[in-house]
Amino acid sequence: MNALLQLLMGPWTTQILWVLRTQGTMRFGVLQRSIGQISARVLTQRLRLLEEGGIVYRDYRPTVPPEVSYGLTPRGHELGAVLDGLDTLARRWAKEDTLRKHSSG
Repeated sequence: MNALLQLLMGPWTTQILWVLRTQGTMRFGVLQRSIGQISARVLTQRLRLLEEGGIVYRDYRPTVPPEVSYGLTPRGHELGAVLDGLDTLARRWAKEDTLRKHSSG
């Protein structure tokens, strides 16, 4: 479990996985824009680590310009329930925090 958590705890990793889970396979530039503030260098590093872990696949097509897409492998799809659970928890906590701020203010 520690090895999996180490992989998932890296910067931007859960956001990358969430975008690929909810929006499907996408090209590098579209993925970067979907995430927002992530640099190309960091996105490349994270994608390489996730690819090495068998969670993300890279599809390279030697067109002009080259087309590179990323998506979840079957192993990556196995994380779906975990990501959905984290999303549910995050939304509930955000709602609770908002209610607490409004009730104490």
